[in-house]
Amino acid sequence: MPIDDFYMATNALAATNHNFRHVARILGLDSRIEKSLLIPFREIKVECSIPKDNGTLVSYIGFRVQHVNSRGPMKRGIRYHPEVDPDEVNALAQLMT
Repeated sequence: MPIDDFYMATNALAATNHNFRHVARILGLDSRIEKSLLIPFREIKVECSIPKDNGTLVSYIGFRVQHVNSRGPMKRGIRYHPEVDPDEVNALAQLMT
């Protein structure tokens, strides 16, 4: 499969993991370190319900992923949007590590 087709057919997390594994092989990264960097430290899913002016209740789903905490305070992926999914937020957090 050509590389452009690979990225078109996968989600953000699969593409990020693919690139990370490729670079890990080039760098000769120990497999334990590679595995620990692929798995996020914490994933949180929240739902926030807000009353609208017309009396109805609307719910929003949000995701937060904290990737690696070995170097102190973590950067993280956090998104509240109707079209976002956990894989996208996980990929964002992984890219910030």
